[in-house]
Amino acid sequence: MSDEAPDSLIPYDEIVQEALRAVVGRVLGEIQANGSTLPGNHHFYITFKTGAPGVSIPQHLRERFPDEMTIVLQNKFWDLGVDEHGFTVGLSFNQMPAKLDIPFAAITAFVDPAVDFGLQFQATVADMAPEMHDDAQNDAPEPGGEEAVEKKDDGSNVVTVDFGRKK
Repeated sequence: MSDEAPDSLIPYDEIVQEALRAVVGRVLGEIQANGSTLPGNHHFYITFKTGAPGVSIPQHLRERFPDEMTIVLQNKFWDLGVDEHGFTVGLSFNQMPAKLDIPFAAITAFVDPAVDFGLQFQATVADMAPEMHDDAQNDAPEPGGEEAVEKKDDGSNVVTVDFGRKK
């Protein structure tokens, strides 16, 4: 008897990844439906592959983040649009407005630190290894705005799905 699991003819890992990315779409869709107002202290860190098909970001951001980028949806964002394939959002980087188009398939992480919730995804861009990068540092809240939420590193409520795909 072999200790290795047989190769599945059903792509379970892809199905689960797609379902979890739908969670991101539903959350963002509900925010859009409520006038793009985040309830309570909720805010989102969204990490995505900048080179993934369908990602549209300004050239200066692509040069600064050639592999992966993290954006924050909290106080200063506008024109949130969500469809079945991805989302668009306006953000400011060093007081320069920018429109970003991000397919759900490009997202590698979604975190809501207000409730210690996070999802991590396998990159769907063929074998792109994640590289170290700085956060995008889109503009911070206005002085006197919301206080920073402490981030817990205990991993609770973070769902990571990795079926150990054989190569």
